[in-house]
Amino acid sequence: MSKRGWILFVALGIIWGTPYLFIRIAVTDLSPAVVVFCRVLIATALLLPIAIHQGQARTLRTHWKGILAFAVIEMCIPFGSLGFAEKQISSSLTGLLIAAVPLLNAVISRQLGLDSDWDVRRIVGLFVGFIGVGMLVGFDVSASNYWAILLCFLAASGYALGPIIITKLLSDVSSIGVIAWSLFIAGLIYLPIVLVEVARDSWRAPGVSHVTTNAILSVIALGVLCSAIAFVALFALVDEVGPTRTTVITYINPAVAIILGIIILSEPITIGILIGFPLVLIGSVMATRRNVEVS
Repeated sequence: MSKRGWILFVALGIIWGTPYLFIRIAVTDLSPAVVVFCRVLIATALLLPIAIHQGQARTLRTHWKGILAFAVIEMCIPFGSLGFAEKQISSSLTGLLIAAVPLLNAVISRQLGLDSDWDVRRIVGLFVGFIGVGMLVGFDVSASNYWAILLCFLAASGYALGPIIITKLLSDVSSIGVIAWSLFIAGLIYLPIVLVEVARDSWRAPGVSHVTTNAILSVIALGVLCSAIAFVALFALVDEVGPTRTTVITYINPAVAIILGIIILSEPITIGILIGFPLVLIGSVMATRRNVEVS
């Protein structure tokens, strides 16, 4: 890998490990819907002009069904689900549960016939990974917040389906046009919810009368860093090293989420993290790594 490739790889791995921290801080003061709406609005304002300037605005007219599906499944559902989930569980646990994405993607791809290259190692990896997720849930979750875990898995399912939607419906169009319009549509979907919350004065978290600077900065970071910049870096990384190596960043993100949660939010290092994280990591690598044929 080139020096530029390594820089992009490390940068994106770190960037996509930070959303859980920023979401956790933001939903302390704001409703999850407001956080999502502001996040996608900021990212849209940055990326849509670029897409239009590059002549990619036509993708909405020709591929609106795929873009709508991508917006709902990859953005609207996961972003909102994580916001509600992190009102109950830690950012570290959230990041680790989302680490199940490659496992879910492997299963879904197999069922849809997109990935038929399976052997014993990958099947064992799948089981190891899900055992790790079970360890996380079993040790770190109480009966009162199981719904938050379900929301995390709903978000993970959306993230797992997103690349499949691109492969099936959007593989013949430019990525930046797809992302920009998807962000725009996600904002339109959340707009009525936010307007209702503003009218009812429920756009802040219960009991909050003043939105802190940290919450505002976290929303800005979600829009600028975790959405707009992250997607631009993703496209550059794919172009530099190819899609297969790019997916390895999935194994870095949970570690970043854990470290940030412990250092900044003083979240505890639990038994579930100590046992579950290595199993999820090992299982994901085994389940998603394909055989390499040597000619």
